[in-house]
Amino acid sequence: MLCRLMPVLAMISFTADNALATQGHGHPAGLYAHQMAHVFFMFSMGLLIFWLRHRGLIRSAGWRYIQYASLFFILWNADAFLVHFIEEQSTALDITRLSTWKISLKAPPEMQWLGYVYYVTKLDHLLCVPALLFLYIGLKRLLRESFDQSGGIG
Repeated sequence: MLCRLMPVLAMISFTADNALATQGHGHPAGLYAHQMAHVFFMFSMGLLIFWLRHRGLIRSAGWRYIQYASLFFILWNADAFLVHFIEEQSTALDITRLSTWKISLKAPPEMQWLGYVYYVTKLDHLLCVPALLFLYIGLKRLLRESFDQSGGIG
């Protein structure tokens, strides 16, 4: 079976086109759906925090770290929502990509502060990376607690 698939897999591999990492959003429906997904993710993380606290699960270190991850995911989604709004829906800033590492920001004099807000909010990895780190630590702690309670594997 594998011998029959090898020529097909080779053909697909050698004739493949570029796979772009990010997907553009068609205006306006794609952007609106994407923005709604950010709001839904924020709501879901808020609901998770509520239930973790309501059920007293945050007494466990693992769940406490997951609560911190949820808080950072809320902040990250709010940040991403604001960046998308400034880039795609707001006309206050004129944003032009000059190259991979350079953009041009033009704003009316009374809206210069928005350029600084945009610049700071584009640093969303400062919120997303800690969220993922807290999630990893929390899941690792829960796994260790589960392993310790069960007395090992099996």
